Amino acid sequence: MIRREFLEYFSKSLLSLGLGFRFSPAAEVAGRSVSQNAPVRTPAEQVLPGTAPLVPHGDLAEQMEDGIQRFLLQRIQETPQERTRLWQWNYRSVQDYEKSVSLHRQRLRQIIGAVDPRVPPLAPELLVSALGPAELAQASGYRVFAVRWSVFDPVDLGLGGLRAEGLLLQPSSRELARVVAVPDADWTPEILVGLAPGVPASAQFARRLAENGCQVLVPLLIDRDDAFSGNAEIEMTNQPHREWIYRMAFEMGRHIIGYEVQKVLAAIDWFVSENQPPRVPIGVMGYGEGGLIALYSAALDSRIDATVVSGYFQERENAWKEPIYRNVWGLVREFGDAEIASLIAPRVLIIEACRGPELNGPPPAAQEHQNVACPNGKLISPPVDSVQREVDRTRPIFAALGAGQNLHLMINMGGLRLPGSQEALKVLLRSLGVRRPLRPIAESPHYVRKGVDPQLRLRSQLDQMIVFTQGLVQKSPERRAEFWSKADASSPERWRETTKFQRDYIWEEIIGRLPAPSLPLNPRTRLIYDEPRFSGYEVMLDLWPDVFAYGILLLPKNLRAGERRPVVVCEHGLEGRAQEVTDPKIDSQYYHYFGARLADLGFVVYAPQDPFVGQEHFRIIQRMAHPLKLSLYSFILSQHEQTLNWLVGQPFVDSECIGFYGLSYGGKTAMRVPPLLDRYALCICSGDFNEGVWKLTSVTSKYSFMFDDSYDLYEFNFGDVINYAELAN
Repeated sequence: MIRREFLEYFSKSLLSLGLGFRFSPAAEVAGRSVSQNAPVRTPAEQVLPGTAPLVPHGDLAEQMEDGIQRFLLQRIQETPQERTRLWQWNYRSVQDYEKSVSLHRQRLRQIIGAVDPRVPPLAPELLVSALGPAELAQASGYRVFAVRWSVFDPVDLGLGGLRAEGLLLQPSSRELARVVAVPDADWTPEILVGLAPGVPASAQFARRLAENGCQVLVPLLIDRDDAFSGNAEIEMTNQPHREWIYRMAFEMGRHIIGYEVQKVLAAIDWFVSENQPPRVPIGVMGYGEGGLIALYSAALDSRIDATVVSGYFQERENAWKEPIYRNVWGLVREFGDAEIASLIAPRVLIIEACRGPELNGPPPAAQEHQNVACPNGKLISPPVDSVQREVDRTRPIFAALGAGQNLHLMINMGGLRLPGSQEALKVLLRSLGVRRPLRPIAESPHYVRKGVDPQLRLRSQLDQMIVFTQGLVQKSPERRAEFWSKADASSPERWRETTKFQRDYIWEEIIGRLPAPSLPLNPRTRLIYDEPRFSGYEVMLDLWPDVFAYGILLLPKNLRAGERRPVVVCEHGLEGRAQEVTDPKIDSQYYHYFGARLADLGFVVYAPQDPFVGQEHFRIIQRMAHPLKLSLYSFILSQHEQTLNWLVGQPFVDSECIGFYGLSYGGKTAMRVPPLLDRYALCICSGDFNEGVWKLTSVTSKYSFMFDDSYDLYEFNFGDVINYAELAN
């Protein structure tokens, strides 16, 4: 049976069955003849009754996506003001203040995926050779050790836990303070300590802190290279290592940001355990990606007394323009950098405006590394004026707590120099109780034994994150079962009642829910097909300024006055058009104009145009939407809801018999829209139903989207809440 014949047989059989045998083209239904041979009406009307003429021409799918982008850009610009409605700071006392921000801190922890319990604190393990000295390097006043420390236990028996690795700088005398110094992702700990070339001594702030009496722990961050991104037995990719981890972790409600924040907090756990009286102050200082990690770590952990953020802090509304491994679900809706800083107040926060990491995109594709990385996402040095504006938003919060003196802005040579200015170091050391003057830069440390292989260490750290995340994937059925455990399947009625929470949660927390449309339907139509058995109309409906729904309606010509027919909503796939589903002159190898064939059979057909055409043109919508706690399907759901509002009001529609038939990406829509919009009586998912969590996260299957350029498919925490089986239920 060829595909075209299968589609016709499949659609006739399943649609008639699914719509409760209430419609069969060659039968009498409810006393109404719907025979294919009934008299036809000609000629077709140019505009449907009750609608205005549709005027716009051109590529309406592209115009739809342009409008959604404008809508999102407007929402992004409004977020700083909108956040004031979400935050209710209570300045009456520090205790009241902490209570007033506690839920925000909890949400930040959740959206960056810093949710797994850490192991009890243990002293870092020294990585030494059996025949060599314990220390890796020496310098005047401190020694350098290669260390690792535990962060998470294994997810399950046999599935690895997570440990951090880096360097420990131990003063020769009693430590005056304890600091976690977090380098940028592309700086090794050795660079920050002065054991490897790359940056001037003044920027080696880990070493500078040790020279001034601090015990310093320097964790390795996963870098932006692509050497290990992939599976050599399947395919290597040009995804930065950070994106490689981001994809699989995001699907499981985790994040590379959260993993690395947890590494810092595990170091803080050890610092605190070592802090027997007299207590030694604890600080954290980070640059670039390390500045991000330092800021978030201090926001989550009040045990950190003072924080320096270098080359990162600025207005965050353009987060969607940054690399995708900085994409955080719902971030800018609730948090700008000022709001995150408010979780640090009234503790000391030092913002160093300096030259940040600069990046034009992912590593270039090569013959050995396929071009599948997210192509949009750049890093530029934070503009000084942007840093200043965000600090200005932060100042009133510190001032209201009587801690205005604890917020510092240091502009390092007009923002042009690398981190570690003397001014920033002086303020940090003073804030940590170090009263002596800042010492001049001393001689660099020197190796006393063979150094750590940076590539082997990086590979080990990357593999641990992969194994830990794959453990989460394997355990996810248990997590999903727990999420659905209170649903009662004893009857259809009880199931609908007891799954309301889950449906609302999926829409709000996984997909992202938009408010109700602000505009009336304002339907506009235009005749597009006049075929022997049906007429076709383009339909446009309004939702919000710049956002509309568009599709093609096919009306059988044998409709009699007052007759209501079942409707099949026929959804195209990725890069598809509604015309491929409805135009009998376009015989696509995938669609075979199945919507037109259903109309020939006597069904009313509506083929919506969904906003997933144009490759990066639509994927950038996902980048813009995610920081607002929205997604592509936030808009698709609203468009379908508005379309249903219009369809059920039409005199030719049987509102109890509306089915959905989606192919490929349209099948993905079939598994996300009908489960949440109960006016669909049946749903056919074609060419998409599968073990979705595994397919998005597997690093051992050639069918996995980890090896594909479809970075838009990843949905935050999908795997812990739903899979296709749960959506089908």
